[in-house]
Amino acid sequence: MKAFVFPGQGAQFVGMGKDLYDHVPMAKELFDKANEILGFSITDIMFAGTDEQLKQTKVTQPAIFLHSVILAKSIGAEFAPDMVAGHSLGEFSALVAAGALSFEDGLTLVSKRAMAMQKACEMNPSTMAAIIALPDEKVEEVCASIEGVVVPANYNCPGQLVISGSNEAIAEACAKLTEAGAKRALKLNVGGAFHSPLMEPARVELEAAIQAAPFAKPICPVYQNVDAKPHTDPEEIKTNLIAQLTAPVRWTQIVQNMIADGATSFTELGPGTVLQGLIKKVDRSMEATSKQSL
Repeated sequence: MKAFVFPGQGAQFVGMGKDLYDHVPMAKELFDKANEILGFSITDIMFAGTDEQLKQTKVTQPAIFLHSVILAKSIGAEFAPDMVAGHSLGEFSALVAAGALSFEDGLTLVSKRAMAMQKACEMNPSTMAAIIALPDEKVEEVCASIEGVVVPANYNCPGQLVISGSNEAIAEACAKLTEAGAKRALKLNVGGAFHSPLMEPARVELEAAIQAAPFAKPICPVYQNVDAKPHTDPEEIKTNLIAQLTAPVRWTQIVQNMIADGATSFTELGPGTVLQGLIKKVDRSMEATSKQSL
């Protein structure tokens, strides 16, 4: 069974999607439509901007979404998934690629999500850190012992868990986790504490937009971040998508569940090869490839 997966924030690079724009008329049409929907020329930044311009959350999230979704639409019959999933932002790409959301509605929600997250970051100075080579349970235990806001945010693969919270609580957690035997406790260069309670203002803002958007039944099960389980019911999908902003991304569990449900190959669609690497760390024997262009 074929699984297709979609990357999240951090995978972006200047030039992403340009070959699709140049060689696939339908792709050019969708990119041009995206510029209209967003009200600025995101293609200029994607194809020829600077890393700094591309790193702004309001640009990064729609850019990754566009590259992933338009690539899925451009490969035609090659995109024949038995199951799909996306990491954080990538869940929106997965939902559009699988037909649960239209391209236009998906892009509008991603843009609103990016703006709402940006605002929440500005309200609460906060950050994230990657904890390497410590059991998940130990990381959870240390986070729970700290007074301020610090929670597990991304279960990426065995031995790699990203935590999220206020600057002070993250600093304290990193010190304690290093003492507890973590190989590394590395602060990440991110705008704020994604997938933590500090994203609550963004969740509230996005909830109304998600509730108002028309969702359909996808062509295959979508394994969602919040519970790592397969979903096809539009109402369940919406509920999980709303909860996603303040809940952890259970990527390790998603990959394990997809494999348990019969996945025999994984294809990552979009910029970067991050997910391909994480899948291999979950199960070394699994066939995992990534596709960034035609």
